Amino acid sequence: MEGHPDSMIADLNKRLLDEYGSDKALFKELIEVQSELGLLYGDRPTIPFLRPHFLTRSQYDSVMSAAESIVMAAENLTFAALEDEELLERLDLTDLERKLVAVEPGYSSVCASGRLDTFFDGDDFKFLEYNAETPSGPSDQHQIEAVLSRIPLLKDFLAETPHWRPKPRSKLLETLVRCYREHGGRERKPNIAIVDWEGVSTEPEFYVLKDYFESMGYRTLVCDPSELDYEGESLHAGSFRIDILYKRVLIHELLEKYGADHPIVKAYEDGNICMINSFRVKIPHKKMSFGIFTDEKYAGIFTDSQLETIRKHIPWTRRVEEATTSYEGGTVDLPEFILKNKDILLIKPNDDYGGKGITLGWEATDADWEVALAEGLEDSFVVQERAPVGKEKFPVYNSKVSLEELLVDFDPYLFNNKAEGGMVRLSSSSLVNVTQGGGQTALIVLEDH
Repeated sequence: MEGHPDSMIADLNKRLLDEYGSDKALFKELIEVQSELGLLYGDRPTIPFLRPHFLTRSQYDSVMSAAESIVMAAENLTFAALEDEELLERLDLTDLERKLVAVEPGYSSVCASGRLDTFFDGDDFKFLEYNAETPSGPSDQHQIEAVLSRIPLLKDFLAETPHWRPKPRSKLLETLVRCYREHGGRERKPNIAIVDWEGVSTEPEFYVLKDYFESMGYRTLVCDPSELDYEGESLHAGSFRIDILYKRVLIHELLEKYGADHPIVKAYEDGNICMINSFRVKIPHKKMSFGIFTDEKYAGIFTDSQLETIRKHIPWTRRVEEATTSYEGGTVDLPEFILKNKDILLIKPNDDYGGKGITLGWEATDADWEVALAEGLEDSFVVQERAPVGKEKFPVYNSKVSLEELLVDFDPYLFNNKAEGGMVRLSSSSLVNVTQGGGQTALIVLEDH
């Protein structure tokens, strides 16, 4: 690669700004393509950017190696919690969740398809939480590339620059089928059901995946949990026999609505469905798992290599409770410490998604922080140390193009504990989340030479 990556990217930003500053025809085309490809959040286009996010090969390899170490630590934690009642109690699962995590999923990986939310600060990075339950977006890389391919200047830049593009959607399908085979499935081309509530904002993604799976020869149905039946041998949606259940519905929402009587639960308990991800992922998915990672008294669960990665790349995390705990080599009264250090802390629910329920201490008033602490003590919440996050300039279009300095959230995907690509979310606000108004772009890895 000729030239320093930072200067190359800065030059590309300038050229995109100069070339397309008020190119309304291009903007209209890019929005229309997003609509056609299902890359909308509700009615809002999620890609108002004129370029992908770039990582160098060394940056990419570094974060992916660390991500794989963390998900293996999550496997260790899961199996330790299944054997240790006190440890399982710390994670605060419901009674039904505790019953279901004990059921063998039928394949070896705890989390077949996961995502680690990650902030970069220069070459350093921190993993903030593990979406081990139902991570969205593995089809987006391919779709976003299709949008960005409409930008001639960017196409020319990539043609001239050695680079690599991840393929998370193909890894997802490979993982679904591999887990099915390990589960004992014998159909040459098993049927796949993508299951979530009808009308959820991510529904367009399901049909993108359906088209892809079917293009590869796998009959696929998108359906609501209410459409499923189980007669004791196999799970069905009408006449459609389900071999692989790609579960996008959240476990706590499914169980809150239907309890233990839903056909998914019964088929899973009987071992008659290959469900990805399984109910067992609730253990590492709970945000308190990071509290276990970073508490020295649980160090025996993890390997020395995993502990080194944890120390470098996971911010200090604890359950919000009346207790003393360790912090930077000393002992602190936890509620008092939280109250006095809001500028370096955030409080978030132990089990929620989309940025809901999070209070950022450095943006909260003293009164709001006290309320968040009181609620955290009453319910299931964790407190986490603030992770530094770098900003990067991106060309953003609306009625015209402007260079905006945005927070970058790069979230590696992991399939059977192997990393492949990631979701890239960009935002001007501290909550870098598409559901909170952020946007997405593709990932391109620039080869070092």
